[in-house]
Amino acid sequence: MSIENPLWGAPRIHGELLKLGFEVAPSTVAKYMAKRRGPPSQAWRTFVRNHAPDIAAMDLFVIPTIGFDLLYVSVIVRLDRRQLVWINVTTNPTAEWIARQLTEAFPLGRGTTLPHPGSRSYLWRRHHTPNSRYGHTR
Repeated sequence: MSIENPLWGAPRIHGELLKLGFEVAPSTVAKYMAKRRGPPSQAWRTFVRNHAPDIAAMDLFVIPTIGFDLLYVSVIVRLDRRQLVWINVTTNPTAEWIARQLTEAFPLGRGTTLPHPGSRSYLWRRHHTPNSRYGHTR
């Protein structure tokens, strides 16, 4: 059953066997499942080391002030050298504010490029056309 359904794990096969009337322990099913033989996949550490220059982490956290107000802090860090890329504070975060933090931290044209899918692509035209053309003011 595990060979015919390689995406099924031991709990799923155990459940199917119970439906068919076979009383077996889940550990027995796991013990006798066929081992997957395939090329070894890239380890997580290797992936991060290979792609660290292109990866950034973002966090949005809250800092209470002495007057019990809340400040929202956005921090963006590049993983390659743990370099602080961007930090900003607001009292009222909105989706537009967060999007602006990303676009100001990583503006297109300074080391980042997008593959051009062709001028006929609807999504490319939609995302690279001024919003006022679609009736949006901003």
